[in-house]
Amino acid sequence: MSPALHLTITTPSAVLADVDAVQSVRAEDEGGSFGILPGHTDFLTVLRASVVRWRDDNGTAHYCALGGGVLTLVDGRRVNIACRQAIIGDDLMVLDADVREMRAALADADRVARVEQTRLHANAVRQLMRYLRPGGAKDIDAFLSKGDAP
Repeated sequence: MSPALHLTITTPSAVLADVDAVQSVRAEDEGGSFGILPGHTDFLTVLRASVVRWRDDNGTAHYCALGGGVLTLVDGRRVNIACRQAIIGDDLMVLDADVREMRAALADADRVARVEQTRLHANAVRQLMRYLRPGGAKDIDAFLSKGDAP
């Protein structure tokens, strides 16, 4: 059997895992779940939102929940996973709770952004309506002539 695998999991802002002595890796793409052992044929695949699992040289299982990504296997031993978001954990129950918490926080941030976008849009429409009223054009010319325009 070839030497152990080396696993690297990265996001645009961090290296989440850089592990030597990995016995095996399990992941999931559009074709389903698959496993990688040392000496596996090199390949490239797009991962779906799933949990990547690996066992270290002690046989201990580790997990990474990710929202999709790209997995490459090079030289039959270097497994590289690049993804936008991921959470590492050693306990599936805790990892599940962490993922739920992260999703709730992202949903809240999206709601706040949508509310702010709607508020800004409404303010822009109000400004346009104010300037489009009779006499509004004079107000705009006066405003622009002062040099206060953004």
